Amino acid sequence: MRYPKYAGSFYPSNPESLLGMLGDFTEMGVKSDDVIAIVSPHAGYIYSGRTAGSVHSVLKDAETYIVVGPNHTGYGMPIAVSTDEWLTPLGSVMPDMDFIDAMPKISVAPDETAFAEEHSLEVQIPFIQYLHEDFRIVAICMGLQDEESAREVADEIIRAHEETGRSFALVASSDMHHYIPDEECRRRDEIVIEAIESMDVKKFYKTIYDLQASVCGYGPIAVAMHIAKYFGGNAELVHYSTSGDVADKSFVVGYAGIAFRV
Repeated sequence: MRYPKYAGSFYPSNPESLLGMLGDFTEMGVKSDDVIAIVSPHAGYIYSGRTAGSVHSVLKDAETYIVVGPNHTGYGMPIAVSTDEWLTPLGSVMPDMDFIDAMPKISVAPDETAFAEEHSLEVQIPFIQYLHEDFRIVAICMGLQDEESAREVADEIIRAHEETGRSFALVASSDMHHYIPDEECRRRDEIVIEAIESMDVKKFYKTIYDLQASVCGYGPIAVAMHIAKYFGGNAELVHYSTSGDVADKSFVVGYAGIAFRV
């Protein structure tokens, strides 16, 4: 069992309080059957919850939700998949072992250490629990986020989808630029968002490297781009904010909610 590490800090540990917050953040959204993947931020809900809720609200219903996040801690395997049951204040979620077993495990390895202290995946799961029913998850933590690793992770997901026939949707967990003035953050984030919307993965990586961008989950974003490209999809910005919307504007983090439609 992977117990909630960040309930009570990043989001409420009280189920009623959590449900109220999730309801507030998702009330304007409408699910869309053509949204196969999203980019969603993973900061504390008071900062990024509005953006996360807006983009989670359009994500389609699926049998399996693949949540891909960056490894902030350095613990565990370079690219890890969890086979644990995940617990949140809203209840537990089972792993999709058929899907996980069908992944070739060329670059992705089963390992729980990578997830023990990692917040980027945990904070996405209550949104999925609130908005969807009868699903399982595949949690993937990327310590390696280079272009080749992102393509390999996407290939493993596609292979497992083809073998199992599972309907799935993917959540790429990432914040945008970190700890710069609000105006500069918005300017730099706009450049990165345009690269994502181009659906050109090489252009996206060049943009990240040229800007020396502090986008923490650029690898998971690239995985989402690859998955969407496989299904002939497009990217669109659903919601954008910064922590400066609720806190000091001199030192902010950017949050983009992006949907991939097929």
